[in-house]
Amino acid sequence: MPKPIFFLFIAICPELVFGQNQLVGNFNTDTNPFDYQLVYMKVDSIITNGIKNNAFPGAQVLVAKNDSILFHEAFGFHTYDSVQPVGLDDLYDLASVTKITGPLPAIMKLVGESKLDLDVPFSTYWKPWKRRKDKKDITLREILTHQAGLEPYIVFLNETLKKNGRFKSRFLRKSRSNRFDKQAFGNIYAKSRFDRKMYRMINRSKVSEEKRYRYSGLTFLIFPKIITDLTGVPYEKYIEDNFYKPIGAGTLGFLPSTKNFPNRIVPTEMDTLYRHTLTQGWVHDENASLLGGISGNAGLFGTAEDLAKIMQLYTRYGEYRGNQILPEAVVKEFIKVQYKENDNRRGLGFDKPLLGNDTLALKDAYPAPEVSAESFGHSGFTGTFVWADPENQLVYIFLSNRVYPTREHRALYDMNIRSAVQQVFYKALQL
Repeated sequence: MPKPIFFLFIAICPELVFGQNQLVGNFNTDTNPFDYQLVYMKVDSIITNGIKNNAFPGAQVLVAKNDSILFHEAFGFHTYDSVQPVGLDDLYDLASVTKITGPLPAIMKLVGESKLDLDVPFSTYWKPWKRRKDKKDITLREILTHQAGLEPYIVFLNETLKKNGRFKSRFLRKSRSNRFDKQAFGNIYAKSRFDRKMYRMINRSKVSEEKRYRYSGLTFLIFPKIITDLTGVPYEKYIEDNFYKPIGAGTLGFLPSTKNFPNRIVPTEMDTLYRHTLTQGWVHDENASLLGGISGNAGLFGTAEDLAKIMQLYTRYGEYRGNQILPEAVVKEFIKVQYKENDNRRGLGFDKPLLGNDTLALKDAYPAPEVSAESFGHSGFTGTFVWADPENQLVYIFLSNRVYPTREHRALYDMNIRSAVQQVFYKALQL
């Protein structure tokens, strides 16, 4: 149902409601370019239908255009027991959205500083690959576009568990020590040097001889080490100091359970693999958890508003509030399709619309058919989705916990909910 009382209030006194939600400039309801109540009703209908079909217990949607938030609403609850309503300042496990909001801006900055080159062998920076015949010539450009033929994923958790599901004590313990200081969960600690085992397994993994689009997150487990080595600053501190602090994205970061945020943290899965309880406040992704929750493939948490800020940074080609945080030319290169001739839609790290997306019906499109070819973003396994459209100066954030209570819930995909909601705004704005 629409919210006429709320809408009347923001029209009278927008600064009270949106004072903390402004990206740049002031929100002005007089210039809001669509019928808010009508749009709300359409979005509410799509999301309520999703909740009824167990796509997720709750979600929130934020849309910003030309530096101002036009729409930010929460729907449903944290869980299906309908106890805790979704809040606009809730923290979400961003899953693979981490890839474009964690290591990727650092990689862009290092490319701009000529500390990384997209077209020299990646083994220039990751020395073990010099000794791997199938990897020594792979470039960073190929890796970031998922054109390198790397294995999609390695389940490192399998290395840490016995056949009966119990911990292998050489890898996992239930108490912290000098040799087990990577906190994977509240009472689970991974071996301090488990990252080295990960690296060895990645180094030995197979590479497809056929160079075609094949999504792989393996190198995003390596990128934090490379970023630290090239900058001399720990990966987590580097991205916080160079990106999150300058744009005022105070909730973006790892290990939110250790930071005493007043924000509620949305739960993810009832884990039956090795945590055997509800995962909340700790990263859902098992590989990231074995690294102590700080990784390049997953692990970031944040609010919708702070995600909108970093996506706006990209929409404005690296500029935020008059500061050029990332080189404009580098951002423009990263958001371009790189291997169109190979039927690969990807940019450098960023996902892009399907090739020919504007000719497709909504049910076949990714994301909404109306997005511009210049637009880009990324999705996350937990049910998150971010998309930026520089041509239309539009940022779209969709956050949910579709893996609650189990990752087997796939209605979010089957019903194409995120694209359907996105389309509502393009049609309302007549873009």
